[in-house]
Amino acid sequence: MTDGVPQIPPSAVDVDLSAVADGWDRSMSDLETGMWRMEESQPLLRTPIVAVDLLDRPPDWDRLVRAHEWASHIVPRIRMRAVEPAFGLGNPVWSVDPEFDLHYHLRRIRLPEPADFNHALRICRHLGTEPFDKARPPWVAMLIEGLDDGRAVYVVKTHHSMTDGMGGIRMMTLLHSRRSAPSPNKPDRLPAPPEHLTNFEALGQDVLEEVRKTPGRITGLIAGAARAAVGAVADPIGTASDALGYANSLRRIVTPPPATGLPLLRGRGLGRWFGVLEVGLPEFKAAARAAHGSLNDAYVAALLGGFRRYAQAHGQQIGPIPMGMPVNMRPASDTSGGNRFAAVRFAGPAAEADPVERIKKVRAIVLGLREEPAIDAIDLAAPLLKRLPNWLLADWYLSQSTGLDLQASNVAGVPVPVYLAGARIERMFPFGPAPGCAVMATLVSHVGTCCIGVNLDTAAVTAPKLFMRCLQESLDEVVALAGPTEGTQR
Repeated sequence: MTDGVPQIPPSAVDVDLSAVADGWDRSMSDLETGMWRMEESQPLLRTPIVAVDLLDRPPDWDRLVRAHEWASHIVPRIRMRAVEPAFGLGNPVWSVDPEFDLHYHLRRIRLPEPADFNHALRICRHLGTEPFDKARPPWVAMLIEGLDDGRAVYVVKTHHSMTDGMGGIRMMTLLHSRRSAPSPNKPDRLPAPPEHLTNFEALGQDVLEEVRKTPGRITGLIAGAARAAVGAVADPIGTASDALGYANSLRRIVTPPPATGLPLLRGRGLGRWFGVLEVGLPEFKAAARAAHGSLNDAYVAALLGGFRRYAQAHGQQIGPIPMGMPVNMRPASDTSGGNRFAAVRFAGPAAEADPVERIKKVRAIVLGLREEPAIDAIDLAAPLLKRLPNWLLADWYLSQSTGLDLQASNVAGVPVPVYLAGARIERMFPFGPAPGCAVMATLVSHVGTCCIGVNLDTAAVTAPKLFMRCLQESLDEVVALAGPTEGTQR
């Protein structure tokens, strides 16, 4: 979740090579390790991030291939696979694939006539549900041509252990240009040399990585203990109060939301359905201001209103629904990949019929969550959780995520027109992973338009077109707070 100002992406000639390449750890973090391994025993926990670009025309294929080759020089992670350490005694290590084949990862298809954007979305959905070949770098991209209106679709899928939503957006900007013409003088570097890392060598590298980080961790622990000791002597009552406050915050963070959810969404399965919504960014912001909320508050309130309408369409009453939301922990200066987020859960006020009151309630909840001292509790617990057997970790996580009807994410996007190998990008639709939850909705802003990608579990949402219509009606209702405007559903 973010309300930050979208960052203007660099053009190909403006790339700072050191800034882009630095900051990528060789070993997966404990959180990333959990995401990478859990799906082996529980396919419901697969975590692909899928980004869909709608282009005004097919891009030049040769330029597109060269752009991906160039990006793999700038960001070595694009050429890296994950190597498991021997005996599973550490975190997987990223290593340059000695058999890296760009043409395996970058694909091209043409749809049979007749074809429109919805047909392309089906291909994107199928691509998103296919498991990764974990012997290769965990990403795949595809150009989809043959749309009746002359447009094309570019879709890229990455594993969540490789990067989070914000990191993925920043990686994709490397392929974008602010002009349609080629950039012949963009900076370049030699590709990372192939590596033949064995499982035992991966274990050694992970151990060295842990040793390298240990002094800083110890220093931090000592400094923290010293501050705590000084604080306890200077203000024993205040220190005890802070400790109690953190304990209470931790209890709130780890306790499931006090909501049972919508009974008709109880099913869970491997089927996925992609839907999209869009609305003007100025209109959406104006609607949020009219209700004294932020764009993110209005976005979440619109989603909850859609759930309310869907329940009513099935003749069911709805109360607060359990939902989750990632909180971006990435500094604006962080240009690396990897994962920098925390997760919060709460009871979304879906029963509130008045969109203004719903926005106000969402705002009060979200502001309170952002101030929770224990907001990073799961990240802190990750070193312990990853030591659980994979099946036990997967069962635990699934028990937490299947209780959520909705996860909602909001990622700052691109505020200026950009091109992909000569084709103008008209829309960017993001589809976050839905590991165990019924609905995952993600918003990215693109040149004045809020593009919302909705990833539905079809075992939970058995009437996806009806559900999307309910979301559209709720979105229109929220936007109408600022005047007579309307969103568009595809």
